[in-house]
Amino acid sequence: MCGITGFLSASKEQKELEKMTNCIVHRGPNASGFFFEDNQNIGLGHRRLSILDLSDSANQPLYSECNRFIIAYNGEVYNFNEIKAEILKEKNVSFQTTSDTEVILEAFALWGEKFVSKLNGMFAISIWDKQEEVLYIFRDRIGIKPIFYYLSDNEFVFGSELKSIKSVFSSLSINQEAIASFLHLGYIPVPQTIYNNVHKFPSGSYAKVKLMNGNIQLDIKKYWKLEDKIQAHSISDEKQAFQSLNNLIESSVKSRMISDVPFGTFLSGGIDSSLVTATASQFTEKPLNTFSIGFEENTHDESQYAKQIAQKLGTNHHEFILSEKKALPLFESILESYDEPYADSSAIPTMLVSSLAKQEVTMILTGDGGDELFHGYGMYDWAERLEKPFISPLKNTIGWGLQTFGNQRMKRAGQVFSKSKHENIHNHIFSQEQYLFSNKELSSLLKKPISFFNYTEEEKLHRKLSSAESQALFDLNYYLQDDLLVKVDRASMKYSLECRVPLLDYRIIELALNIHPNLKKKGAVRKYLLQEVLFSKLPRSLFEREKRGFSIPLAKWLKSDLAYLIDNYLNTNIIEEFGILENKQVQQLVKRFRNGEDFLYNRIWVMLLLHKWLKENK
Repeated sequence: MCGITGFLSASKEQKELEKMTNCIVHRGPNASGFFFEDNQNIGLGHRRLSILDLSDSANQPLYSECNRFIIAYNGEVYNFNEIKAEILKEKNVSFQTTSDTEVILEAFALWGEKFVSKLNGMFAISIWDKQEEVLYIFRDRIGIKPIFYYLSDNEFVFGSELKSIKSVFSSLSINQEAIASFLHLGYIPVPQTIYNNVHKFPSGSYAKVKLMNGNIQLDIKKYWKLEDKIQAHSISDEKQAFQSLNNLIESSVKSRMISDVPFGTFLSGGIDSSLVTATASQFTEKPLNTFSIGFEENTHDESQYAKQIAQKLGTNHHEFILSEKKALPLFESILESYDEPYADSSAIPTMLVSSLAKQEVTMILTGDGGDELFHGYGMYDWAERLEKPFISPLKNTIGWGLQTFGNQRMKRAGQVFSKSKHENIHNHIFSQEQYLFSNKELSSLLKKPISFFNYTEEEKLHRKLSSAESQALFDLNYYLQDDLLVKVDRASMKYSLECRVPLLDYRIIELALNIHPNLKKKGAVRKYLLQEVLFSKLPRSLFEREKRGFSIPLAKWLKSDLAYLIDNYLNTNIIEEFGILENKQVQQLVKRFRNGEDFLYNRIWVMLLLHKWLKENK
């Protein structure tokens, strides 16, 4: 796991490459390296976190055996030994390291850009072809590893984090559409960033970049796409689906345990992390290191369940109990770590458990992805509910009634029903399930008309999806990639900790996309098939409880120790200084929240984070 930077630009110098790379030292504290050729206008920078082959010979940028190609790479490819064997069948290569980096580079040298389809892992790869003077960029299928790029007519600049790009530009203008997206979703979706001309590189894609006669030519192509993996018929045979899923999970976990440094798992006590931990325990003779975080507030604390599971599996368990006092300092640094407005408050406990884990290990397995793949969220129930024939025509009427006459819970439900006729149902359901602003609300909250994010579902699929499947596809394309995986990457890399995500092995994703929804939610049981795999490894009785999720009591804290954030960043002066939101509406929302409408807490949170970011980056 590492950090990469670089550019194809006639105006950038090596000192700027070094500046970009030094910005992300936290991603790779073990080594740094640079490749710069002024006559070819190319620079590649690398910060290394050593996981495989700890020797200096595996440092990057790395040259191919033929000396034509240079690589700077962030990530892990888990099937590199199999790829290495395949290379040696076709070509006599004298490998100088035992790292996956060298294998990736020699695979590219042998097969060209099509090599990427052979990789099973998480990666952001840059490769420079000295002979053709072409820069190649590759990103993994589901977007586990980040990469951003700045594009103008005459330069292409990229990095693992936005701060690298920002460090070499004196001014970047604010993307107003990204602000609307943030208030609607709580994150900024691909390809947008908070800055104009700076983009998130799309997952499952690669690019060829060339500087010709002073002009940048950028060609981005998809090599893998979720929608293309949806088959004409789904798997409804439970025994077949169970066996296939179990085999792939075991294969995925086992391959992700290859490491030359100590590792462990995040164990929250929920289904996904418990499954990953139980599976990993099958393949290790020594007790596995496990890490969990608890809360002093009992309603948010699941640490007792994690402890029970750790005891059952015989792991070496580490626990961190979170209090407001311990969390408060990190609230001030969240925007610094994420570089742009980002509202997922569970980043705070993720940062804290990452800090705890780093004291013992350098690599962690996580359970991310299970909810999106196996329908673990309540929003999938909403998707089905709103599509029922007797409800669909009456949505707005029902919504008005609930908001006008209902209690807090009913008012929140009323927001879900109240969709504007031009708004896509998928992002609407998501925004309301997350207690955020609907596009309808934003049309009156924002001072200036702005184009709103509106998800467009691909029509040409091999089979018609259920409403729940369709909603989950939205989450896989956006929420997972641009919120959850971003959260884990920045929170863990803040402490130079690598996180691997076994449930997001592309083979598991492709299988899950084609498992019948009745095996994902059976009756009232969400993630049914995933649970059945878990219960083949751990007693069912350990999980007979309500799911609470990995969250903090943000509504409570915003009325106590974090109340100063509202005063500091949602006061009339600061709202009018930036002129983005209608001040009268902001003050009304603050008043309603402080008078007891707690369900507004996330709307308050995104507004104050936006203005905090604007204040710190003006």
